[in-house]
Amino acid sequence: MGKKIFFAAVILMMFSFHKNYDVNETLKKVKEKYDKVNDYTATGKLKTNVIFIKAPVATVKVYYKKPDKIKIKNEKGISLIPKGTVNININNVLGLTEFETFDGGIEKAGGKTCRVIKIFPLDDKNDISRATLYVDEMEMLVMKSVITSKDNGTYELTMSYDKQKNWALPDKVEFVFNIKEYKLPKGVTVDYDNGTNSEAKKKEKKGRVEIKYSDYSINKGISDDIFK
Repeated sequence: MGKKIFFAAVILMMFSFHKNYDVNETLKKVKEKYDKVNDYTATGKLKTNVIFIKAPVATVKVYYKKPDKIKIKNEKGISLIPKGTVNININNVLGLTEFETFDGGIEKAGGKTCRVIKIFPLDDKNDISRATLYVDEMEMLVMKSVITSKDNGTYELTMSYDKQKNWALPDKVEFVFNIKEYKLPKGVTVDYDNGTNSEAKKKEKKGRVEIKYSDYSINKGISDDIFK
């Protein structure tokens, strides 16, 4: 009888710790790290893998300015990136002011042990309906995010960090999104492959966009004219 009571007490303590874990404090620390970047310019290689679309690997220039201005210039046309995913600093989530959070426990992401934080915005006008962040608490970096938006469905962002991890800027970002929920930007000029003879292509429901960065210029100042 005594052993049963002991184990019940241990389970209750574990549950209480999990329930009371302050994920908002973790989010605060993550945001403090990401907020160190006021602006940046970056060069990278963009690779698109979307069914029915043939797009070559392109050199891109990425411009960002706090809080949410971002522009991706593709030397060979318009980048096929879902509207909500271009904010690679995930400030579209970290910048929320009214939301509820829940502790999703511990999971692996990007080879790291991460705290899973579920976020539910309270403002109906916000395009984000929910988000899940996978945070490396040793580095206070977001390794992965799963975001559901009202305009572009659910998409995933997976980040890997190296040279610029102190600035919370990734060396590589991969976007994964549902093709059927993705609206192509107006003015896109790409070659289409109808894939009528490819059963494999017909079953493909995910689109992928990958950016590998080779250079960053951080907090040097960027004119607002860039984003017009």
